[in-house]
Amino acid sequence: MRLLVASIPDTASVNIRDRLLEAADWTEEGTYQGRPFYTLRDMLMVSMDRLHLHLDHVDRVLGHDLERDIDEVVFLSKHRAASGKPTLTMHPIGNFGKADYGGKEGELVPASPAFLSGLLRSLSSNARGLPFDVSYEVTHHGPFLDVPTTYVEIGSDETKWGNVEAARAMADSLLNMVPAEGPVVIGVGGGHYAPRFTEVTLSKNVRFGHMIAKHVLDGKEDEDVLDMIEKAMRASGTSSAYVHKKSFSRPEARRLSELLNGAGYEVLEGADLESSQSLPRSLSSESRA
Repeated sequence: MRLLVASIPDTASVNIRDRLLEAADWTEEGTYQGRPFYTLRDMLMVSMDRLHLHLDHVDRVLGHDLERDIDEVVFLSKHRAASGKPTLTMHPIGNFGKADYGGKEGELVPASPAFLSGLLRSLSSNARGLPFDVSYEVTHHGPFLDVPTTYVEIGSDETKWGNVEAARAMADSLLNMVPAEGPVVIGVGGGHYAPRFTEVTLSKNVRFGHMIAKHVLDGKEDEDVLDMIEKAMRASGTSSAYVHKKSFSRPEARRLSELLNGAGYEVLEGADLESSQSLPRSLSSESRA
């Protein structure tokens, strides 16, 4: 069962939840912590009074309390960025370093590549025509859970969190998402946003799990770089990586490929992947770099 978690203090979270309730015939089955919870097909949706970042092991706790087997979790959330740029985002969770925003230091939560990439494709289509970009973010922040987990977000400031059309596009995508197919890869390189990995997902048959920004690897010894990459691969269920080579210098990209190949891992490039029938949204020049 896929658990959808809305957080009452989060305006965007409640917005997405309300659009989900409008879009389908959910069944109200009772209350949890004083608030109604709903089921639809293989989905269970709850509303919590605490913010998502503090809900460690909500899969285990809620599954026990409601006697459900929770296989996957999706947090409905706002996204904040100083730019305020209208963006719909999604990402796996966990920390490659310190746990400044929930979770555990140096620990990743399992990713959900088929769901994550399938949702990106669905949202890219459903949000066409809206004044919002659609993009992955790289892996970051908590909470810590035992099952595959994805954050879906409306951003990037309070003027966007209540946008009904954006939330409706996200809700329709969550309800009608078709799991992606293709090889599973982790993404390595680029910045906090991941337009290159987004573009590859929309144009190729591939499924992205955890994604590591270049700055996370900068200045690290080979042993530490390999340790982070191995953690990402284990938590994504793969031994393959897609490297955003143009975000590295040529010597850095060559060193990284040699490091991965030497450890027995596969480095895939665009030419190695089959083209997809998905039609990508208009992407910025940054994504094509």
